[in-house]
Amino acid sequence: MQSRSAEAIVVGGGLVGAAIACGLRDRGLDTLLLDEGDVAFRASRGNFGLVWVQSKGLGAPWYQLWTRGSAREWPGLAADLAARTGLDPALQQPGGVHLCLGEAEFEDRAARMARMKEEAGNHGFDYRMIRADELGGMLPGLGPAVVGASWSPYDGHASPLLLLRALHRAFTDAGGAYIPNATVTGGTAAPNDFRVETPAGAFAAPRIVLAAGLGNAALAPRFGLSAPVRPQRGQILVTERARSILPMPTTTIRQTAEGTIMLGDSMEEVGFDLRQSPPVMAEIAKRAVLSFPWIAELDIVRAWSALRVMAPDGLPIYDQSERFPGAFTANCHSGVTLAGAHARLLAPMIARGALDPVLAPFSARRFEGSRAA
Repeated sequence: MQSRSAEAIVVGGGLVGAAIACGLRDRGLDTLLLDEGDVAFRASRGNFGLVWVQSKGLGAPWYQLWTRGSAREWPGLAADLAARTGLDPALQQPGGVHLCLGEAEFEDRAARMARMKEEAGNHGFDYRMIRADELGGMLPGLGPAVVGASWSPYDGHASPLLLLRALHRAFTDAGGAYIPNATVTGGTAAPNDFRVETPAGAFAAPRIVLAAGLGNAALAPRFGLSAPVRPQRGQILVTERARSILPMPTTTIRQTAEGTIMLGDSMEEVGFDLRQSPPVMAEIAKRAVLSFPWIAELDIVRAWSALRVMAPDGLPIYDQSERFPGAFTANCHSGVTLAGAHARLLAPMIARGALDPVLAPFSARRFEGSRAA
């Protein structure tokens, strides 16, 4: 058991917490990263790996801008991590497409994208609706069921596992302290004075960031915060390696740097149930084969499920405690997409001691009216 003080504590060693901790350490703060360990619900290790913009922020243009800002930060983050750690997160940003099977899907997608552009206003929103004849020249082996797609230049993908390893290595190489098996079991909160108890020891700091995913729901009230998050299950199938054939990712199908094809994107409200569902897996495979018939010739070699961290409206929650200044929370289901923003935009705000007004719409206070009703 150890007892230690630092300038900042980050609770949660997944992609969100590791990105924030790395950003804090890079700004000179003596930072502790407390990680529950492999008993945690590891959304980071079940992540599909998209750096995705075009589907984010319908009806919430502030989320669209935050996501686009993160996508802009990603190349610098990836290059920095590779140079410092020798671990390349395998970022590719060639743009991405959302495939439409049938005219109804195409029309619905076109309307969605047009609304996204309208909501973006002066910030602009680049996209194209592409019909199958042109799309076939962009994506080899496209199936006849695909009538078209939306395309955006902002999108890409990366390796979640390499990203997580690189963030942890960059953090510790820079002098950050990673504390495993450190589930927060108790603690006290006062303005700019936070003390937490864990099986690994007791820790104190004038700043604390709650980035424990689904664990934030129970942790946040201890620090004058709210994190009304719930689990949402997603399932992923992975094929054997194939020659490089997909030049860009789609919303539900992407080829990894190693050559495997990942298939996914189920959204299941089943609580904390991590079991896999054969009917859902079959539906994922069916849509993939309709999109690219050649996928049917590949063997499935791995499959898993994981739990997203979802707020009631599906958007991130970023907050700072009014009762206990120095306490912050970060919650989202897009740990890969938002890694650039968390390490290079959010962490500097926390280091300064206050979130910028641009994050005000993400406060959990937006749910207070619905709870009262």
